Amino acid sequence: MSATNGFDPKHRSRALTDGPERAAARAYLHGIGFDAEAVSKPIIGVASTWIETMPCNFTLRALAAKVKEGIRAAGATPMELNTIAISDGITMGTSGMKTSLVSREVIADSIELVARGHHFDAVIALSGCDKTIPGTVMALARLDVPAVMLYGGSIMPGRHRGADVTIQDVFEAVGAHATGRMTDEELRELEVVASPGAGACAGQFTANTMAMAFEVLGISPMGSAMVPAEHTSRADEAFAAGELVVDVLRRGLKPSDVITRQALENAIAAVATSGGSTNGVLHLLAVAREMGVELTIDDFDAISQRTPLWCDLKPGGRYVAADLYQAGGVPLVARRLLEAGLLHEGAMTVTGRTIGEHAREATETEGQQVVRPLDDPVKATGGLAILRGNLAPEGCVVKLSGHERRHQRGPAKVFEGEEAAMDAVLHGGIERGDVVVIRNEGPAGGPGMREMLAVTAAINGAGLGEHVALLTDGRFSGATHGFMAGHVAPEAVRGGPIGAVRDGDEIVIDVDERRLDVALDDDEIAARVRDYQPPQPTDTTGVLGKYARLVGSASEGAVTG
Repeated sequence: MSATNGFDPKHRSRALTDGPERAAARAYLHGIGFDAEAVSKPIIGVASTWIETMPCNFTLRALAAKVKEGIRAAGATPMELNTIAISDGITMGTSGMKTSLVSREVIADSIELVARGHHFDAVIALSGCDKTIPGTVMALARLDVPAVMLYGGSIMPGRHRGADVTIQDVFEAVGAHATGRMTDEELRELEVVASPGAGACAGQFTANTMAMAFEVLGISPMGSAMVPAEHTSRADEAFAAGELVVDVLRRGLKPSDVITRQALENAIAAVATSGGSTNGVLHLLAVAREMGVELTIDDFDAISQRTPLWCDLKPGGRYVAADLYQAGGVPLVARRLLEAGLLHEGAMTVTGRTIGEHAREATETEGQQVVRPLDDPVKATGGLAILRGNLAPEGCVVKLSGHERRHQRGPAKVFEGEEAAMDAVLHGGIERGDVVVIRNEGPAGGPGMREMLAVTAAINGAGLGEHVALLTDGRFSGATHGFMAGHVAPEAVRGGPIGAVRDGDEIVIDVDERRLDVALDDDEIAARVRDYQPPQPTDTTGVLGKYARLVGSASEGAVTG
């Protein structure tokens, strides 16, 4: 393979494979099928997050094989590696959920270690479930070698009684079942059809939010994210991605050329206009930090304020990823942002073309209703708001993806962890007007910052969604909807004012004023924080104990570095 622009495509692997002194390394590789010709070519790491524990990443082994075919066809040598993945949906509501956000760091660490150790000239990472997507991109940012991220695609919606359903409907059905609004038979009937195959969750939950964000950011091939996981064209997408990463290597294009401040602002705009997951805040802050780009939690609020919500996607809207694919995909979303003057159109993408060029070429299916017209958004501002106040001095994140309330004042119902709150919801312990406070679920306090989807879905399923608000130092699933404030920082175990709240205290959530407050004076809050004793931690050793000691604030991305 010839170099272009003076860039040596074998810029790293020569140290591993070239010269008489590297005979032993070559001997090892020859023994497992890499002949002299293969070893002489640039080596590209194919970092897969395939696993059998969930549908989200289930297709990635087959996709990796097609990616490798594309790499070989383009004149380079692929070497596949695998890292871990944790299913948010399957572990939701259990102690296993503590491992989910932690896995993001382990994924990034493991890909970085293998790529550094084996001197890969380039890396293509395959992702599926929520934390695998930012975890792979964090690794690419650290390595800063030519790289591409390919998302495996989402699941098709299920069909139940003539309507499309997703896993969100099952979580909410649990609450309906607990309150006698759904029978055992009805719950089972929904359960068996809601997740009809392989792929990530179908709505604009965290996986599709991050896949869209990284396509608009430019680190993923344009037009690839919304292709359903089991669509017949997925294999062709994977082969093309293999060819693309070799082209990226030839051009010497690195993540630092792509993941710029402007590109990150484009990604935030995509999250805002799609009504995407609040986890987008955590993950884009983390990627920015890995890339050394200055980005703060307040940037999300400023961008969301100026970006209308054009995508009518679940959980707040009507449609799922497969519908967006048929409508025109992520390129159509980018086109709306471009038409509104909200896209930094000169930002470079891995294709070698700018995001503006791709946006201009987007096609729109006639009559589609998934991405609303420029002059008729779902709402005038985006799906995220950042609140501060005496309960969240470092900020918290509120999701506003539809026509939700923007103000609530009510008495606190305080719970030391998710399980206690869930028990109260399922046994009639929550009343209309309550503000549910769940603490000790932050990055360090959980540890692991569990998602509260089981609780929020049960609240909605119990018919309380329009009457109850919830705040937590934990986080929410992208499938969460309702009046919820997450990522409250500082968290309780790090001296956050959320630790001062007691049952009956008056809580005020005011989106228009960007405030989250408890009706206590500063001296009382400080005294209560000093007196507060969080529950004894149960995870003090192993990976969770290590994470609890190292992790930073959610307001800075909950990173460990």
